[in-house]
Amino acid sequence: MTADDPVRRAQSTLVRELARAGSLHEARRADETLAVGLARLGEWQARRLRNTYADLAVQPRYMGAIAFFQHDLYGGADFSRRDADLARVVPAMVRLLPPAVLETVAHAVELNALSHELDHALLARLPRIDGPFTVAEYCSAYRAADDCPRRLRQIALIGEVGAALDRYVRTPMLGTALSMMRQPAKLAGLAALQDFLERGFAAFRRMNGATEFLAIVDAREKRIHDEIAAGSSAPFPDPWPASRA
Repeated sequence: MTADDPVRRAQSTLVRELARAGSLHEARRADETLAVGLARLGEWQARRLRNTYADLAVQPRYMGAIAFFQHDLYGGADFSRRDADLARVVPAMVRLLPPAVLETVAHAVELNALSHELDHALLARLPRIDGPFTVAEYCSAYRAADDCPRRLRQIALIGEVGAALDRYVRTPMLGTALSMMRQPAKLAGLAALQDFLERGFAAFRRMNGATEFLAIVDAREKRIHDEIAAGSSAPFPDPWPASRA
């Protein structure tokens, strides 16, 4: 393979993003206070997501995609085990997956790593790492972190991964290949990756076209970002009023 080979490029991107995610997981494991703070922030943001997309979550067409979006792409879950498993089996992934799918996995890992980096930066600017905070304090910390370009990259990655999954479900051969890969993936130690891909395929296949869904997500996330950046202290209702207690 040459340096311009799509497989080599996808592999290089995945290895880089897994290393990036791995360093963040290690920092979290090494600092209990940080881990508690990130868990609290992650749950708070997950509740915000549930509120922002509550109207879509009750629609049969979108409920699977919303769950996948919240838990597998943009939520506050701890993916340290999944990423460690992926890092261990990159050579097997390169053999088993088409370059485009490999690149999508790399983008999903990048999104997760970027989200954790942004959480680290925001957490450091909250009044306290291990305590409750208000929406106004969250917005102030968001602005103080001054991460607008990376915030927009985070939103763009959601669209990229979602659009890729939407393309894959329109390609019958990829769906068949994914089903055939289930047992080999388990034997190769790729069960976490297989589960991620199957959940994504199932959610996006059920939508029968993700263009509208992805446009809604892009518009709502950009609106919230723009309002916070412009100085708003209440761009959405408090997702966890009990956190004030």
